[in-house]
Amino acid sequence: MLTGLGLLALILYLGSAWRAWRGSAGVRLLPALALAAHAGALALQIFHAGGLRLGMAEALSLFAWQSAATLWVFALREASPLLAVVLYPAVGLAALLGTLVSNAGGDVIPIADWRLQVHVLLSLFAAGILTLACLHALALAALDRVLHRRAGIGLARRLPPLQRLEQLLFRLLAVGFFLLSLALLAGLLFIHNLWAQHLAPKTFLSLAAWLIFGVLLWGRRRYGWRGRTAIRWALSGYAVLLLAYFGSKLFIEQVLGTHWT
Repeated sequence: MLTGLGLLALILYLGSAWRAWRGSAGVRLLPALALAAHAGALALQIFHAGGLRLGMAEALSLFAWQSAATLWVFALREASPLLAVVLYPAVGLAALLGTLVSNAGGDVIPIADWRLQVHVLLSLFAAGILTLACLHALALAALDRVLHRRAGIGLARRLPPLQRLEQLLFRLLAVGFFLLSLALLAGLLFIHNLWAQHLAPKTFLSLAAWLIFGVLLWGRRRYGWRGRTAIRWALSGYAVLLLAYFGSKLFIEQVLGTHWT
């Protein structure tokens, strides 16, 4: 059943990307069904007896779902076909991968403490929106290359102006930065000893990512940073954020044989 839900989610996400590219009707319903199938798979994988069982594959799938859900909500107000075409296939693959490499034998992490629950929720929302911003930056980078060729003229007519797409990127970055700031502040509520709780690498890398995103937003406001400069900073910040979660998690679990506490 679990793999079946992952496969169904992949098919629905691919269908959503195709319809977004074609500008067809149903671009809201199909991704909603994909999100529902993906959420069902995640619920079976992650929630166990009042705690979370969150391995690498599950975390990747959860981040991907959060990004797709954010895009779907954004699309209720303003369609973003470029993002949909880039994001939905990637999320579908993450959903299927999460079911195929499920960490069924991992430890269950209790989340009874409300402070930890707040931190986890804020972190997930921040990661989801910043993932969406990263994919948008990648799409912008690819689009910038294409538009400098003759073949890009036809594509340019089908997409919003680059300036408008850049505005969306910075909107996503600003919201993600705000949520990441709240997540880091909430994390201070339950940190007693960074080293004893094995949280030092995650915390320092998260702060480094927060600083990179903050400098980018300041540079945009102060100096009008845009184009490739903005894309490089956005991707650098996201790469550090990935290291903060996945890199530190991999090191702590695979090398040290423990997990965050």
